Amino acid sequence: KKKPMIQRNLLNQLIAWKSQALRKPILIDGARQTGKTFLLQHLLGAKFPRVLRIDLLEQPIFKQAFEGGLSPDEILTNLELITNQPFDRTRDLLILDEIGECRRAVTSLKYFAEQTPNCYVTASGSNSGLLTSFPVGKVQQHNCRPLTFQEFLFASNEDIVIRAFEKQIQSGVAHHQLMDRLTDYFFTGGMPEAVSVWYTKNSLLDRIHAVSEVHKNLIEGYRRDFGKYGYKSEANLIEAVFNSIPSQLSSVFDDSVKRFKFKNVYERKSRYHDFENAILWLKRCRLALANYPISGTPRHPLGGHHKENIQKLFLFDIGLLNHMLGSSYRQIKQQDYAYKGYIAENFAQQELVALGFDPTFSWHDARAEIEFLVQAENGEIIPLEVKSGKRTRARSLDSYRTKCKPSKTLKLTGTQGSPASEKTDVVLPLYFIHHLPSKL
Repeated sequence: KKKPMIQRNLLNQLIAWKSQALRKPILIDGARQTGKTFLLQHLLGAKFPRVLRIDLLEQPIFKQAFEGGLSPDEILTNLELITNQPFDRTRDLLILDEIGECRRAVTSLKYFAEQTPNCYVTASGSNSGLLTSFPVGKVQQHNCRPLTFQEFLFASNEDIVIRAFEKQIQSGVAHHQLMDRLTDYFFTGGMPEAVSVWYTKNSLLDRIHAVSEVHKNLIEGYRRDFGKYGYKSEANLIEAVFNSIPSQLSSVFDDSVKRFKFKNVYERKSRYHDFENAILWLKRCRLALANYPISGTPRHPLGGHHKENIQKLFLFDIGLLNHMLGSSYRQIKQQDYAYKGYIAENFAQQELVALGFDPTFSWHDARAEIEFLVQAENGEIIPLEVKSGKRTRARSLDSYRTKCKPSKTLKLTGTQGSPASEKTDVVLPLYFIHHLPSKL
């Protein structure tokens, strides 16, 4: 088997950064194991004559480089002395991995930005969302998320299927093939290690076993992090919320996902206020994704009309969600599984966030719910309904049309979609959500 080619869309932005005459340091934020180091060291690093990578978590000795003054020259000289490697300040790439482990390293980014804007400085952190002091305006920040469905497809090396996806081919044959890959993605998810073993193992049983093992280890790692980075008193609360996300999502079978309920998550605690810090921690570490329901007629900007204590919470990776729910590969591949609406919704949430709709918003009225509201370039708000299976009648959409009079509506379904000529009531197959911006 050909080794999977893991490509990341974020690389294009990093290459654009490299080509600027002057630049701020880059900070890549994201949950643990989403491929931040691989992105910087192997994908971006391939564009440089030499890469100097230091890991402030694995090799605490590097913290010494930041103990004296914080001028870039002093820091780089210290790093050269510790590594016994020269660093060309105009040509080489510096990677400060797990920068959140060293507060002075975080502060140093400000001085790199101000004093050496021609230097190529990058940093990554899986807990940088928790930092209390941060050089605002002095770094260019990006989030490294799990692979999207598009990136998962690219890793397959299946050129013909990839072309069908890129060209949005709507034939029955293409639909069957792309739905097949989408359900594979529901099982595997987008964590780079899971994707890599999925495409490198030979037999289906080996692939299933290897992916499950990766998922198990990742979940265990995240749970250890709750104790390490969470406040001690809150580590148990963080874990309780994290565990509750999949069980609350799966409690709705064919309806829309409901808002996160605080009752029964942790003994003797039942209000948003009790869980506020734990939820914030999970969101800042990119392990939970938020969606805010809005009632009445949605207005621009959407962010100005939601209540923080009413939110839906999704997991950041569909593969880990299915693993936590114990869904087997066979179950996921079965047709009736398509009716599990919350899987389609969690998938749509992840893809929307990767497209830059973060956080997302939804709409609810007496008995109608629209899973997502998306804002077009011109500020117009467009309803996006997600129907996972073959049942695609949309009473909620009718209700939204009557009350809010949108100029167009969007629907994602488990079926083939509407003709490409349709401009006002656009129906897309679920796997084409990546192409959504061109429909707005």
